[in-house]
Amino acid sequence: MILFQPLQPLRRVAVLALLLLAGGCSGLLPKAPPPPQFYALDGGASVSTGPVSKPGGRTLIVSPLTAAPGYDSARIVYVQQPHQLAHFAQSEWVDTPARMLAPQVVAALAASGAFAAVVAGPTGAAGDLRLDLALLRLQHEFTGPQHQVRLTLRATLVDTATRRVRLQRLFDHTVDTQRDDAYAGVLAANQATAEVLRALVSMASETVGP
Repeated sequence: MILFQPLQPLRRVAVLALLLLAGGCSGLLPKAPPPPQFYALDGGASVSTGPVSKPGGRTLIVSPLTAAPGYDSARIVYVQQPHQLAHFAQSEWVDTPARMLAPQVVAALAASGAFAAVVAGPTGAAGDLRLDLALLRLQHEFTGPQHQVRLTLRATLVDTATRRVRLQRLFDHTVDTQRDDAYAGVLAANQATAEVLRALVSMASETVGP
């Protein structure tokens, strides 16, 4: 028993060294990235409303809004040089921009009073007119001296009886950003959305007539 007593301090030192080593290694492990921030595209809330329907008017079917490649995800897009799309690392939309825009379009057109009813497609309801929408761009642009957000939407109004295109228009709106971060782009994107919705309502009202 006496022969093994000198080894006990060495064992204590070894255990202590292992504990210190384990603690040091834990400090070297990479830290988990912060959780992403999620943002809504709800600019339609600022669009002024009018009568909810037009008695004796036409029924409008709004087709599901499509998105161009690169803009069909919930990632927030920015551009530093032409033709190259990038994404903010820690900021995302709560849903794809197309899915967030679609109900706002229906609500804005219904509130305009230009139609007897506005129905979101796909639907089994019969409509006099069909509105097809395509989101071509929604991006924070850092390519010029003034940074901005660009929203581009193509609208096609079709007569469902004749299948003829009544009108096709491209809405392209830019809003300057006050800062270069994702949140500044979100604010500008919502402002651009409100402007596009107002222009879309004006187009539909003029096409249908009084």
